[in-house]
Amino acid sequence: MSKQQKAITLAFTGASGAPYGLRLLECLLVAEYQVYLLISSAARVVLATEHGLKLPANPDAAKQALVAQLNCDPDKLVVCGKDDWFSPVASGSAAPKQMVVCPCSAGSVAAIAHGMSDNLIERAADVVMKERGQLVLVVRETPFSTLHLENMHKLSQMGVTIMPAAPGFYHQPQSIEDLVDFMVARILDHLGVEQGLVPRWGYDSRHI
Repeated sequence: MSKQQKAITLAFTGASGAPYGLRLLECLLVAEYQVYLLISSAARVVLATEHGLKLPANPDAAKQALVAQLNCDPDKLVVCGKDDWFSPVASGSAAPKQMVVCPCSAGSVAAIAHGMSDNLIERAADVVMKERGQLVLVVRETPFSTLHLENMHKLSQMGVTIMPAAPGFYHQPQSIEDLVDFMVARILDHLGVEQGLVPRWGYDSRHI
């Protein structure tokens, strides 16, 4: 697998669901992916509120905090500034072919659906779409308005995977971490990343 193939763009936006994003980041790094991480200003507020993780606005300082939090290889993580237009993710000639926005706000869905590209997250998503790559949006909102549904339908017709943060219960979760792992496992499955977070559905898993 080439260096570009073993790379992925991951974005955190201001939707609730910071534990999903952090756990996904951890799993991708364990799988030895080169992760280009994009964090919106609102996402930093959510990380502090939901996870107690206060990330500095400076990308290098944020990277140091995440490396310490996840105990990961610093060479595998690149934190990009929201206006870092020289980042590889901003160009179709260098961007990874896969991108996940997790959690993804309804506002981000709207901006991506209409090609706004006003910040690096929106531009990176636009690049993956135009290069016919794989874009997964882990949308966290409830209920969905008609406008939300129209935007998601539009993106789905363009080949984007819409994966609402809606964990199942058939694996009999015993903790919030189990529910988080359910969603992260589904995301990893769609990315083609090996995972053993949650037992797969099948006759052998029945409890009758």
